[in-house]
Amino acid sequence: MPRAGLTPDLLVEAAADLADEAGFDNVTLSALARRFGVKDASLYSHVKNIQDLRTRLALYAGAEMIDRIALAVAGCAGKEALAAFAGAYREYALQHPGRYAATQIPMDQTLVAEAPSFRRTADITYGMLRAYGLEEPDLTDAVRLLRSTFHGYCALEAGGGFGASRDVQRSWDKAIEALHTALTHWPGSE
Repeated sequence: MPRAGLTPDLLVEAAADLADEAGFDNVTLSALARRFGVKDASLYSHVKNIQDLRTRLALYAGAEMIDRIALAVAGCAGKEALAAFAGAYREYALQHPGRYAATQIPMDQTLVAEAPSFRRTADITYGMLRAYGLEEPDLTDAVRLLRSTFHGYCALEAGGGFGASRDVQRSWDKAIEALHTALTHWPGSE
């Protein structure tokens, strides 16, 4: 029988907080059980296993992140939208490192495709890129370029990987300028 007060949503929210505090890899059912003062087994009434919990956490964090991005890009287009999108992405990744790490895990693509937050993410991202005149397959290539650039930059920044005296924000701004230029002058499709 489920413990009074515990719900799958409550567990996911607690897992998100734990991920930011202790790191995504330290999100375990045992750690959550300790937080709620219950036995590990009582959590299985709410989640199937640790993979189920982590998948739910990834979807939860992805929804939070795209909500922030959507607010940032509302009413923007072109370079302004790209900068707003990138800034919201970076801010979320740096403010919520554990939640952000959850968004990077491999997931069953069937689950991802069914998630409303994924559809919203695709709509917002592809909408921003269509303003550059891109269509498939260039849209997919551009999404991969943006994601790898944003993720790589955030991972290096969060890990202290930028040791040069150059201001990290100025480098970020240059990266966004370079991405805008690349998107504006996208090479022709194959």
